[in-house]
Amino acid sequence: MNRVTPFIHPDRPIPRRKPLKAWRHMQKLIADKEDTAQVFHIIEALNGKSNRKDFARFMKSETGPNLLEKRTFLPDILDDHGPLKSLPKGSVGRAYVEFMEREGLTAHGLVEESLQQRAHHTKFEDDLLWYSDRLRDTHDMYHVLTGYGRDALGEDALLGYTHSQHGGLGVSFIAFMGNRQIAKEAPREARVKEVLAEGRRNGKAAKRIIEQDIVSLLDQPLDEVRERLNIKKPVLYRRALDVFKQYEQDPQLVAA
Repeated sequence: MNRVTPFIHPDRPIPRRKPLKAWRHMQKLIADKEDTAQVFHIIEALNGKSNRKDFARFMKSETGPNLLEKRTFLPDILDDHGPLKSLPKGSVGRAYVEFMEREGLTAHGLVEESLQQRAHHTKFEDDLLWYSDRLRDTHDMYHVLTGYGRDALGEDALLGYTHSQHGGLGVSFIAFMGNRQIAKEAPREARVKEVLAEGRRNGKAAKRIIEQDIVSLLDQPLDEVRERLNIKKPVLYRRALDVFKQYEQDPQLVAA
């Protein structure tokens, strides 16, 4: 295994936790869930050293140093839909491109959104920035691999999954508060609190997606990759979607 010493810019500050600031931005997010800029503010206000700790864990893994050394820019590969569509049905890449086209998403779309959020911050060109970008660029792949959708409850459960894999008080807080909002509108039978708990359990039990060579997974069968990474089925989440359907509730609109 290649040993790479990561570079973190000496001027990069360690964010201090600011609970009151996080609460103010959470109120704005509750008022308008489409105002996704508030998510970045909440995470920034609460995560503290967690991103550095997570990066250190990545660098101690078997694959982390080699992935850092290669520095593959995933959006260029993931947005090239032609080759992905030619992959076998049921492969990771084929499932990914079908998901992205169904949802009207692009990997570069997340890049542009994050760049807008960073516009008012000092940018430190270091390996921690590369790792943060990798977390961003694999977000939709997490949806595909875990089976959690982009409806409110699916995003919430995926936040729980992500927190178990990466930590971060900000992510956990958003997941908790989001779940509370969903529970106010969802049928009790949907058991949305248990859905979030399931997401947390599944994330803890699975191998870390961030440490996988995403490009090498693209032509592999999705079911086999899930089994190898110990990604368990989101049973309670799927059951909750059935409950929403029974009550004729659109899961996209719950907690809107």
